[in-house]
Amino acid sequence: MDSTIPASARIPVIFDTDPGIDDALALALLARHPRFELLAVTTTFGNAPVETTTRNARGLTALYRQDIPVAAGAAGPLLDKRRRKDAAHVHGDDGLGGMAAGLPAPTRPLDPRPAHRLICDLVDARPGEITLVAVGPFTNLALALAHDPSIAGKVRRVIVMGGAFGLKGHAGNVTPVAEANIMADPEAADQVFTAPWPVTIVGLDVTQEAIMREADLAKLRGRGDGAGDLLWQATRHYQQFYDARDGIGGIYAHDASAAALLLVPEAFTLRAGPVRVALEGIATGQTIQDWRNEHGSGTPWSGHPSQQVCVAVDAPRVLALFDEIF
Repeated sequence: MDSTIPASARIPVIFDTDPGIDDALALALLARHPRFELLAVTTTFGNAPVETTTRNARGLTALYRQDIPVAAGAAGPLLDKRRRKDAAHVHGDDGLGGMAAGLPAPTRPLDPRPAHRLICDLVDARPGEITLVAVGPFTNLALALAHDPSIAGKVRRVIVMGGAFGLKGHAGNVTPVAEANIMADPEAADQVFTAPWPVTIVGLDVTQEAIMREADLAKLRGRGDGAGDLLWQATRHYQQFYDARDGIGGIYAHDASAAALLLVPEAFTLRAGPVRVALEGIATGQTIQDWRNEHGSGTPWSGHPSQQVCVAVDAPRVLALFDEIF
């Protein structure tokens, strides 16, 4: 740890994740940057089954030399009818582009608590201090709210990677309007966005502006005591997917952007207003913000808290953070 960063200046974080290649990059920031105090990792289904994402999370925390609790969470969405195929075509059958076997053995047993209980316990122990960073389906957060609604008043803030608001042509990535984390459990997302805690939504509008080109990824090699090499190899599968689909010559820094928001908030432009998720019809999974309050009271947004949506990003500021950890 960088001794020049006083404990009082560090940011306590619980990371809720479904590793996932971009999750692994985000976890690298949270685990290795001296500004963060990573308290625990909780896992969910999403990019792969929860058994796979939990195994990956345990191996990644060991890779990044973090002796912290890892707790397994939701195996599926709140409603069984929402179950979808995982993203093996994007992240590989093992969730890490074929590189999961190269992870070190976990350094501690799996925490016996379900993820939502671990979240509640840690937040209760440090009210007003902890930020939740969630980059998979938001089922664990919804379950935590159901288990103990009072945690909404005890969490410092919630940063989520998910959603799409149609800015700069960035719409859905699993339907024309729905982003994958939202579509995986739209009911959970709507509950998280309408709960009385401060949420900042880091959606495709900004994450697809933050592109790690192949040259950026290649700089990871030989760095971080083997961590950079594994990430480079894992991103080969991920880049192949995005090169074939979008021709970007790299990958989107989806989940890492959520972590970056805490380190360089000035790199992001925010827009305030209540956010709802469409729960039926062809627009299911769409995230919609009433940022103008054009229709006043009596709308689906009325009476719900104003949340923050990222609408622009200084992408080089985000990508430069990786030079600070490797």
